[in-house]
Parts: sequence; structure tokens; C-alpha cells
Amino acid sequence: MSSAVTTARAEHIRNVAIIAHVDHGKTSLVDQLLKQSGNFRAGELEKLAGGQHDLIMDSNPIERERGITILSKNCAIDYTGVDGSNYRINVIDTPGHADFGGEVERVLRMADGCLVLVDAFEGPMPQTKFVLRKALEAGLRPVVVVNKCDRPEARADEVVGEVFDLLVDLGADDHALDFPVVYASAKEGWAKTELEDEGSDLRAIFESIVEKVPGPEVDPTGPLRMLVTTLDYSEFVGRIGIGRVTSGTIKRGQRIAVVKRDGKVGHAKVGQVLRFQGLGRGEADGAESGDLCAITGIEGVDISDTLSDVEDVGALPPVSVDETTISVTMRINDSSFAGQEGEYVTSRQLRDRLEKELERNVALKVDFTRGDEFAVSGRGILHLGILFEQLRREKFEFAVGQPEVILREIDGKMHEPMETLVVDTPNESVGSVMEVVGSRKGEMKLMEPRGSATTHLVFDITSRALIGLRSRLMTATAGEAIVAHRFDRFVPVAGERPRRQAGVLIALETGQVTAHAVEGLHDRGLLFVEPGTKVYGGQIVGEHNRENDLTVNITRLKQLNNIRSAFKEQTVTLKAARKVILEEALEYVEADELVEVTPTNIRLRKKMLNESDRKRANRSAKKGE
Repeated sequence: MSSAVTTARAEHIRNVAIIAHVDHGKTSLVDQLLKQSGNFRAGELEKLAGGQHDLIMDSNPIERERGITILSKNCAIDYTGVDGSNYRINVIDTPGHADFGGEVERVLRMADGCLVLVDAFEGPMPQTKFVLRKALEAGLRPVVVVNKCDRPEARADEVVGEVFDLLVDLGADDHALDFPVVYASAKEGWAKTELEDEGSDLRAIFESIVEKVPGPEVDPTGPLRMLVTTLDYSEFVGRIGIGRVTSGTIKRGQRIAVVKRDGKVGHAKVGQVLRFQGLGRGEADGAESGDLCAITGIEGVDISDTLSDVEDVGALPPVSVDETTISVTMRINDSSFAGQEGEYVTSRQLRDRLEKELERNVALKVDFTRGDEFAVSGRGILHLGILFEQLRREKFEFAVGQPEVILREIDGKMHEPMETLVVDTPNESVGSVMEVVGSRKGEMKLMEPRGSATTHLVFDITSRALIGLRSRLMTATAGEAIVAHRFDRFVPVAGERPRRQAGVLIALETGQVTAHAVEGLHDRGLLFVEPGTKVYGGQIVGEHNRENDLTVNITRLKQLNNIRSAFKEQTVTLKAARKVILEEALEYVEADELVEVTPTNIRLRKKMLNESDRKRANRSAKKGE
């Protein structure tokens, strides 16, 4: 057992999480903070970033395109205050989507304050609210930065009022409501505490962090305690545990105890102690209480492990790792176009890449016991969709089946995940949200106002009912809803998963889609392909406007003859095809269908490409009934 300790504040360290909606200037602000910190020589930042403007926050191409932060990232800034004191400011980026909610809660455990960045014209936006609520629950002190104050249409004072109203809606205490405000232009590199003042640099932001964000509560003379909250991976040293030292110090080569979540204690020797330096990490002799660091050399290190003193073993309160709720079957692509677009197409290559992903993606689970098929489990459709999108950009080619909810046997009965669904929606859309969720058998537990224009709704709903729900809620609320969900408990399985109401149109043979065939199929349903697209027999080319599937000849050519058509001079307007997006495709397919993922295309297809095989299988299924 650990002895009683006396904690204090590490006065020279500030750990700050940064919260911002997409395009509110987070990347530009961090760029400028790094440039003005004096930690880098001229041109050094651009060299470290590979010549790119986007340095560390949302540096992943998928993050930039989708406007979401997927993985938490850190950077460190050394700052000398106006009083001459030296400070170390660790800036922690935060994911903003519910499927990465577990990542949010873990990284916020490393912070003591948060930098809330809002646009001087747009004000606080949906992506900000989810993370800000978590930050307030964690007791972080906010510093509000109103960015883009150089814009002619800026309304900075009104935006500050909107942030105050948002904090009130989120249940902030008096300390959080007494937040400091900094007016800034990250693009021009200035900040000020009074709107009418002149701004020349970002010192106002640095000083606000130093003065208003408390230093971490630590025990520098106590036994070593460090909670691992994030993982990274290196091909050279293996898993890397990242977290904050809350007691004592950790040094290179030190013998430590590793306390697992279940209480088991192992022993290890610290390899490297890596401290954050600007955009990267640099090797150090050790890390002191309150600082963030990365540790190598600990085999099998995992989230919630406590790195402890060998002579005085103790564990810190663990952080949550969300239950996986959705599973899909992943396999090599065996369609008629297999191997034509991807570079990595074998099951061995897929297996190696998934094993590598498991080293850092702690919310992911993979079952490798099914031969050439892999059961990949994750937190939600978006969580898995991001992984598949990353693989296709790495030139992998594969096929994915229908998402299935992970069931668990409890006391001899099958149980399914029940989740808590939270929807913040404009008042005028409350009825639409309740109708959509109610159609999926969701049970409302709470409805209360959040300010004058927003209503806070809480539902109990099964994980299988959540598949495809987010897009329907966005449509019902014109994109205004803020949707979050979290695993709550397992309940006995009741009812069936909501099924797609429409059948599909299936290509009869391989060839090129013709305008003549498309024109004749418009009244049959909505097409996913357009003239000129190459398709193969068994590929799904559209949605039928009836419940049954229909095989169509979408490559049919117009018959050539010497008879003049009565409609020759008539202009034909073809309807636009519906573009298939990866996450929507995963939610769309049924049990006998697959999503084909290649570096250049997302296609839907039947598992059985031959029409005769499908008919034979349907007859067998009906006889079995």
C-alpha cells in the first residue's frame, strides 16, 4: 500500500487541452505559438513538418478532410513569462467525435485546463460542445480564445456571451464561468485581452495560460506513480506508453512495478524516457512530477497501467476503455475486378497490417481464428470506417461484410449492448428526433431545456438500432443535432435489427454502363453508377424502389438500325447518381452483401456474384424455413 502523501502544485508546468471546431484556426494558432515561443530557428518548423503548413493538430489527411480529430496529439512549448520565470506548456489535442469518446476522457486526465478556441463570427459550434462538456466534468479551467478578430464581420463581444451561455447550459460552476477571454488573430499572429487594444504577438495567450490554468497537483518527493493514458507504437522499440507523472520521478534504466487494471503486478526496466519537445519527442534522463512523457521498454504496456515504485507499489484510478459494440467480417477481395486497383491484396498482408494496428488502436479487437477472414470489432461505424479508409489510402484492397452487434452470453441467455444516446437538438426539431429514435425502439429517459434554443434528450437504445441512425438524425435536424452515445450495459436480446426496406438493382454482366441503359432504369429506382463506369456481374448498381432485388442489364447498348426514331430530337436528362460513401455503405449492406474497398473505388456487391447461385441459395433458404 502507498503511504500518505502531501500534494503540491508544479508551478512551472501547464498542461492544457485545446478544444476547437473545424476551421476555427486551431492549426494556425498552434503554428504561431510554436513560432513565437523562440524554441525554433528560422525555417526549422517547416523542415520538421515536411514543408507542410499543417504541423501537428489535425495533421492526418483524413482528419483534415472530415473535419474531426481522430487521435490525440501533443506538443510542448517552453515559455519565459513577463516575470522572468520559465514555464513548460504541454498542449494536448482532443478528438471531438463520440466514437472516439474514450480517447477524449483519457487525454483530459493529463490536463488541468483547456483552451477553448471559437470563431469571432461563427461562435461556438457543435463539435466544441461534446469535448467541452467532458472537460468541465473533469474539472478543467477554461481559457476562451476568440479567434479571427481581424475579420470585418467579427462580432467578438456577442460570441463571448454565447460561450458564457453555452457554459451555463453545460452546468459549469462559478470558477469555470469566471473564464479569461483573449481576442486573437492566429493568421496575423497577435492576441490581446482588451478588444480596443493593439495586438502585436501572442503573449496574451501565453500569460493567460500561465496565470489562469493551475499547475498539476503532484507529489514530487513521493513514490513513482504514472498512469498510462495513451499508446503509440514504433517498429524499433514496440509499444510506447504515454501519460503524466503524478508522483515522484521516472528515470531511464529505472526498475519499476507495472500495476495492471486487474491488480496484477509485473516488473520492468524503463528503456527511454521521451519528453515532448515542440512537434516531436526527445530523449531525456527522466521526467518529473506533473510533466507528460512517453516511456519505452515496457513489454505489453496498456491503457490504465500504473507505472509504480518497486518498493512502494500502488495504483492510480484507472481510465475507461470503451467496450467494442460492432463487429464486421473482413476478407480479401474476390470480385471480378480483384487485384486491378490495389497493391496489397492477400490475406497475409491484411493480417500483418491489422496486427500492427492493434499495437496502438486500443479500442480495436481482431479475431484471427477464422482462416482467411478476420472479425474486426470496434466502437462504432465511424471508428471502423476510419480504419478502412486508412487502409485503402495505403493501397490495400479488401471486402467487408454487414456490421453485426457483438452479443454476450450471460446466465445462459444472449445479451446485446444497450447504449445511452444523447442528442442536443434545436427546439423545433425535437419532434423529428423523437420520431426517428422511437422508430428504432429507443426509450426516452430525459428531456430538458439547454438554453433558450436547444433541448437535451437522453435515450436508452440498443447498439444495433444505432446502425444508420446518425445520418437519419442529421437529416431530420438539418445537420444541427449533436449526437453522442456510450455503452451502458448488456440487456437480453429482444426483437430484430431494423432492416433496409428497399431491394437493390444488380448488374447482370461485366461491361461499361451506358446512357441508354441508365435512361431505361430511372423509373426502377436510384442508381449508384453513371454512364461510363465499369461494372461487373453481381455488383449492386442502385436501389430498387420495391422490396425485392432486381437483376438489370445496365451495360445494354442501343440497337442500331436504319429506322428513324420518333424521339430522335428529344433531349434526355439523366438523373445524378448517388455517390457511395464508406460509412454509409457499411450501414447500407445486408447479410448477403459486401462492401468492396479499393484505393480508388467503394463498390457494393452481392456475396454470390452469379445470378444462378443466388437463386439456388434463395430456394434452399425458403425450403429451410
